[in-house]
Amino acid sequence: MAPPGAALAAGLLFFPGLFLLGKAALRRLGCPEPHAATLAARLVSSVQAVMASTAGYIISSSCHHDVIDDQHWLAGAYPQFAVPYFIYDVYAMFLCHWHRGRVKGHEVAPPPSLRAAAGAYLRKDLLMVLHHAAMVLICFPVATLWRQGKGDFFLGCLLMAELSTPFVCLGKVLILYKRQHTALHKLNGVALLVTFLLCRVLLFPYLYWAYGRHRGLPLLRVPAALPPAYNAAAAALLAPQLYWFALICRGAWRLFRTPPPAPRQPP
Repeated sequence: MAPPGAALAAGLLFFPGLFLLGKAALRRLGCPEPHAATLAARLVSSVQAVMASTAGYIISSSCHHDVIDDQHWLAGAYPQFAVPYFIYDVYAMFLCHWHRGRVKGHEVAPPPSLRAAAGAYLRKDLLMVLHHAAMVLICFPVATLWRQGKGDFFLGCLLMAELSTPFVCLGKVLILYKRQHTALHKLNGVALLVTFLLCRVLLFPYLYWAYGRHRGLPLLRVPAALPPAYNAAAAALLAPQLYWFALICRGAWRLFRTPPPAPRQPP
């Protein structure tokens, strides 16, 4: 059995280390610094998402007989391993924002002050920063301390919400390289729409249904059977997912409505 804190220490080393290794490898391949930082950050996010989804599937499939009392060791280990990712990712997102702010066309602008860059970053990505802060300050203590070994099945299902993240990352990379009018970008958009709907929006009705099945309750009676704090927590988790899903739907509408630009005729 691993010593206490081993998973946390492993996460503290793994995620920043993978980012630095990925960025260094891309720089050696001739990738410019802004692109290398962005690609390395997307790589780390995708790796974390695949690991979280895999761990979530293993946990939930192992604990579906009794969704309250069944346990799996990954339910205690993976949140400790993953929580450093959310701290690292706030820095990685700021670094990518910093590089985007410096690059103007093909020229590098003078670096903005740290205060100005941080203010612009928070204005643009405040919801994502608050999401990451909540994961560290609220969800992590709940997952590791407050649950007391109960509800591993539900934790596993919540981890599988990360399944949509690799498609988000691939879409950002395709846009970075001006490939937003390609068939790959459209296929990726469909995959993102479907996985986000299933794994982040419809996930919450499914969790209520799973609890109702365990208690012998119909779905519509489950909210009344739960403490108000549980329903409030579910609503707080669902609200940003609905907002992001609306943005994804709007982006998909624009992607499939707008025809690709006509090729320029040679003079």
